[in-house]
Amino acid sequence: MCGRYSLTRRQQEISERFGLEQLLEEFKPRFNISPTQNVPVIVKNEEEQKILTPYRWGLIPGWVKDLKTARQIINSRSETLIEKPFFKRLVLKKRCLIPADGFYEWKKGANPKQKIPMWIHLVDKSLFAFAGIYDEWKSEEKTFRSYSIITTAANDVISPVHDRMPVILPRELEDKWLDADLKDPDEIMKMLQPYPNELITMYQVSSDVNSAKTDQPHMTDQVEEGSELEDQGRTDSTQLKLEL
Repeated sequence: MCGRYSLTRRQQEISERFGLEQLLEEFKPRFNISPTQNVPVIVKNEEEQKILTPYRWGLIPGWVKDLKTARQIINSRSETLIEKPFFKRLVLKKRCLIPADGFYEWKKGANPKQKIPMWIHLVDKSLFAFAGIYDEWKSEEKTFRSYSIITTAANDVISPVHDRMPVILPRELEDKWLDADLKDPDEIMKMLQPYPNELITMYQVSSDVNSAKTDQPHMTDQVEEGSELEDQGRTDSTQLKLEL
C-alpha cells in the first residue's frame, strides 16, 4: 500500500521529464504528501495534451450522493480492478500518472509498537510515475476531482517492510498508460507489475514524516539506522488509508 509519498522536484524538471504541454497551477516541492491533499497529477485533456493539474488524493466515485460522507479510496488493488464494474470503468477510461520521486513505508522495530519510517526510491533518485485512476464528482456548484494509486504485490526489496507496493510504471509505458485508445483489459493489466528489484532501494528517515502536518526538506534525508524509533507508529491521515 502507499500512504505517503514525495515529489521534491521543481516544476520545470517535472515538465521536461514527462513532456508536459501545459501546467494548470503552480506547484512547490513536496516532501510528505498525504491523503486528502491536492496533488499534481498528469492526465490528457480533450486535445490529447498531457497536462499537470491538481487532484485530491483519495478517490471519491462520481456517483456518490453525499461528498462529505463518501469513503475515500487511497489505494486500489491491481488484482481486482477488472473484476469490479466501477473500477473497470475507470481503468479503461480514466487513467492518470502520479509523478513522484519516492514513497514511505514503516517497518517494525524491535519493540512491536515501534515503527521505523523508510523512504523508498529509485536507485538513481530520479522522477517516476505511479499508475493511477481518477474520477470526477459534479454538482451544480462545483466539480471535485480525485485519484487513487494502484498497488500490486511487493517486490523482494520492499516485501520485508510491506506486502504491497504502488505500481511504478516503466518510463516506456507511461504514454501507453495515458493512451485513451487502449481499452484491452489484458494489455492494461500487463503493465501493473512490481517494479524490478535492482532499480529500487530504501533507507531510514526521520520520524517527522509520521505527522501529515509536517512537510520539510529533511524528511527524505537518510538518518542512521536505529537512531529514531517512533513508539506511536503512523499518525494523522494514514488512518484514512483504504485499499479496495
